[in-house]
Amino acid sequence: MMWKLLLSALKFGLVGLIGMGIDFLLTWIAKEKLHINKFVANGIGFTVAVVNNYILNRIWTFANKNPQVLQQFLHFLTISCIGLALNTLFLYLFHQKLKLNFYFSKLLAIGMVFVWNFSANLIFTFNDGK
Repeated sequence: MMWKLLLSALKFGLVGLIGMGIDFLLTWIAKEKLHINKFVANGIGFTVAVVNNYILNRIWTFANKNPQVLQQFLHFLTISCIGLALNTLFLYLFHQKLKLNFYFSKLLAIGMVFVWNFSANLIFTFNDGK
């Protein structure tokens, strides 16, 4: 059971890295090549990454077959948005209040939010009453 949980966490992390790449790439394309407002471009990158991460986590990480795809996606999206807010809060606290290096603060924030995102999705999004 513990190995299965660790494997799921590893897969979830890999999916997150793929999502981060998609987010950065699409944000860059929208902002730099299509000359879309940087905040709109950021929203496009974030949104496509969340959709991608949901699909990959549903199929690969959790091998989930819940037929309520829209409801499940909305849970995933809600958890992702809470994670984004937590990431911003932690980054602010570590960097602005504790005066830690910005990138070290960002790394700490990402690690803490990873725990939130994985746990919340395991329990609420992909649980199916197991």
